[in-house]
Amino acid sequence: MLVPPIMILGGLGLLFGGGLYFFSRLFHVEQDPRLEEILSALPGANCGACGFPGCSGLASALLEGKAEASACLVGGEEVALRIAKILGVEVKVREKQVAVLRCRGSVVERRFDYTGIKTCMAAHALAGGDLACPWGCLRYGDCVLACPFGAIKMIGGFPWVDEAKCTGCGNCVKACPRGLFILELLQKTVHVLCRSREKAKDVLKVCKVGCIACGKCVEACKFNAIHVNNYIAEIDYEKCTSCGACAKVCPTHAILNFRGERKERGILPSPKRNTKESVLSQTSEGME
Repeated sequence: MLVPPIMILGGLGLLFGGGLYFFSRLFHVEQDPRLEEILSALPGANCGACGFPGCSGLASALLEGKAEASACLVGGEEVALRIAKILGVEVKVREKQVAVLRCRGSVVERRFDYTGIKTCMAAHALAGGDLACPWGCLRYGDCVLACPFGAIKMIGGFPWVDEAKCTGCGNCVKACPRGLFILELLQKTVHVLCRSREKAKDVLKVCKVGCIACGKCVEACKFNAIHVNNYIAEIDYEKCTSCGACAKVCPTHAILNFRGERKERGILPSPKRNTKESVLSQTSEGME
């Protein structure tokens, strides 16, 4: 007869169900109602740029006071203000940062035929890469794949950063095996687009737009913001005013001023902010 087994199974089901209910009540932890509000305010990109495991990790950290309201780089000022309102705190809104590729060697030749996995990481691991310049962009697009916002694309076989889409998440910085990407404030418009530590004659053998350490940029800078170290010009952004004097005298155009391009695209920030962080006294009462 099937009745006893069915009764036994039914009884076990009731027993286990009751046990689950009991233990769920016993170990129940009240959830802060603000958690869902914060998660709704966050963009849901789960990029990890904030330093926490996804948006849910950041939301928990915000409630625990382990992160600032402006921690979400992707959301920017709008999200920071929304979270500050939910938490009832003052918010420090960070200036927008963008990724800058420090290389212009789009036509540098290959020193051998690479037939391995077509990624920068794999190519770099094989004898330092197949590019004639040991410092330049390998052009296999690891940065493109790493960007969750579609802010980097290959144009003419070379990476290009769409600064309007770039959130400064830093994924490209981590993905590039040669460390060619940096994150810098959008208002800092002058950049040295080369990382070669080779002497001038060796640079010019493989690349016509590399830094040759001539020192003309150093002489042109009135603010002592640029120096040549280990055969490469380096900018001190604490001193740099983005005047562009160094870019004008650079004989190989290894230094570029992006001011005109950023102005034309309407993405250059307002000049009223001149610090890395701008404090807005926006509390939950002040935003009503």
